Amino acid sequence: MIEMHLASDKETLGRQAAALGAQAIRDELARHGEATIIVATGASQFEMLQHLVAAEGIDWSKVTAFHLDEYVGLSESHPASFRRYLRERFMAPLNNAPRFIPVDGEGDPQAAVEQLNTLIAGRRIAVCFAGIGENCHLAFNDPPADFETEQPYQVVSLDEACRQQQFGEGWFPSFEAVPQQAISMSIRQILKSELIILAVSDTRKAEAAKAALEGPVSNLAPASILQTHKRTVLFIDPAAASLLERKG
Repeated sequence: MIEMHLASDKETLGRQAAALGAQAIRDELARHGEATIIVATGASQFEMLQHLVAAEGIDWSKVTAFHLDEYVGLSESHPASFRRYLRERFMAPLNNAPRFIPVDGEGDPQAAVEQLNTLIAGRRIAVCFAGIGENCHLAFNDPPADFETEQPYQVVSLDEACRQQQFGEGWFPSFEAVPQQAISMSIRQILKSELIILAVSDTRKAEAAKAALEGPVSNLAPASILQTHKRTVLFIDPAAASLLERKG
């Protein structure tokens, strides 16, 4: 069952999500001397990342950070590039920067996948920060998502609803400009994380949140698979929680 915390607003949501994640990183460093994390991108993560990079007591030089996904064929200089997003919002504010493993879809995507799969193989993932798409996707695993592959990363096709969300959030000048493929962390790799922290906000995520928390586990609502995870904690604002029967 997904643990849920209803925050009063997006700022509080981000602060609470970052606090839990920061503590998980500190605990991991204390136990193992190093930590591997997965960081997310998108409009839902702005506040969380702002608070995470300000967290005290983390030796970021001992942290390795992967991220969930990136568009195929997109330059890092493009405003929608997720590796650009993370370099600006996650890496740049940190004086003692972590080791950052970017998902680079600009060259040969299959070669990038193979390299990423080698780099992440066998790693213990202390915490994965994530969001939920308007179509209930998890990373770029759009419905019907592949729940079976053991590959950590794979090349995926983006459905129309996903591409419409990216355009609607202002990352691209037109719907046609949104790439049709991406490199995404797989569902099974995400589920290997010791802790998954979800930050979900805005009315446009309400239907997806309901499907993820209260619907059946189905690859047609990919984030619903988190109902089976050992520890997923959701931070959600009232707008995104507006269709839920659960209130806590």
